[in-house]
Amino acid sequence: MRVFYIHQYFRTPEEGGAVRSYHLAKGLAAAGIQVEVISGKNIPYYDQKWIDGFKVHYLPVPYEQRFGFLRRVGAFFDFVLKTRRLLKKLGRADLLYVSSTPLTTGLIGLWAKKRLAIPYIFEIRDIWPEAPIQVGAIKNPILIRLLRKLEKKIYDQALSLVALSPGIAQHIKQVSPQKSLSIIPNFSDLDRFYPQEKSKIGLKKWGLKDVLTISYTGALGQVNGVEELLDLAELAKRKQKPWQFLIMGDGSHREALMKSAYERGLEQVYFIPFGSKEKVNELFGVSDFAWISFAHLPVLKTNSPNKFFDALAAGKAILVNHKGWVYQLVKQHNLGLSCLPSKLNSCFEELEKLENHPDQVRRMQGNARLLAEKYFTKELAVQRLLAIIQPDKNPPMQGDEVYILTA
Repeated sequence: MRVFYIHQYFRTPEEGGAVRSYHLAKGLAAAGIQVEVISGKNIPYYDQKWIDGFKVHYLPVPYEQRFGFLRRVGAFFDFVLKTRRLLKKLGRADLLYVSSTPLTTGLIGLWAKKRLAIPYIFEIRDIWPEAPIQVGAIKNPILIRLLRKLEKKIYDQALSLVALSPGIAQHIKQVSPQKSLSIIPNFSDLDRFYPQEKSKIGLKKWGLKDVLTISYTGALGQVNGVEELLDLAELAKRKQKPWQFLIMGDGSHREALMKSAYERGLEQVYFIPFGSKEKVNELFGVSDFAWISFAHLPVLKTNSPNKFFDALAAGKAILVNHKGWVYQLVKQHNLGLSCLPSKLNSCFEELEKLENHPDQVRRMQGNARLLAEKYFTKELAVQRLLAIIQPDKNPPMQGDEVYILTA
């Protein structure tokens, strides 16, 4: 079986960032499927590489978090056109596995189904176009109507659909209720991330003290809500707490966050360049809590953020700033604390108590790792995908543990 896996932002663990597609492609290849990934990259020419048993086609489609809206849209359509040209050259495939965002990748599936008679499975990572609509990036009512019509068409024409969270699945059922739908959430890499005790050597390497430490790893964009971590740091400063706040990532709001921290005199906030998964794991090794945040838009409550699953694997307690699926998991499984903007003071008071009871923090950390081991391994995600792609060889798994978690 030959599968073309289409993901515009494919990354390897060495590159850092979202590596879901890497692990799924590797798992499919290990199961005997011929996998070819098609992705965009900031290069001046087409390139291809063999990576861990599968081929990756890199198309010259520059993209950065810092791009403005129009430049992003240009990159989206550039990727669609170049992928279509490449598909004409690559020969016959049995299936396309098309991952969003952006929604425009669905245009590739629609085109391939009509012109090449290749069916496609569509994976929904974030709800588009609802996300940019709620952010305010798309305001024109005619364009909104057209994009929602396109969303429904992409869902309806797919062989089946894959959602990354229960909230995304609920949205899909409203848009396209008749379609076959599965949930494969983001997952924890239990080999690359693992629980670590704070060590004097590790703290010294990072130039840190042995005090309560909260880290954020991930994108620093408009929707990531990292400003609220600075609010917590400012409150800690006012209360004369020596707590440390580590921010590793890149994005359009990085400079603004650094400026805000400087203007507030938050010397206990450290900005660290974006790094590989190994660097993220090192950062977790000197941290007590992982900060998981988004802007307060309804659509963002459905997210299945990679940073959360990395933190689970690393055995970190969780601080979450928004309600939604992650919030429910934190509450139900005693993974950490909610730190909603309206309850910032109460969150601080809880952290103050935990500062003097490290055994309770360790219990939360242990719960995080156990949850990752039971429900969110990459092996389980691959099994779920194989059951969708080759149901005759891989019987569907009984029940849906992801829903059980939020029952």
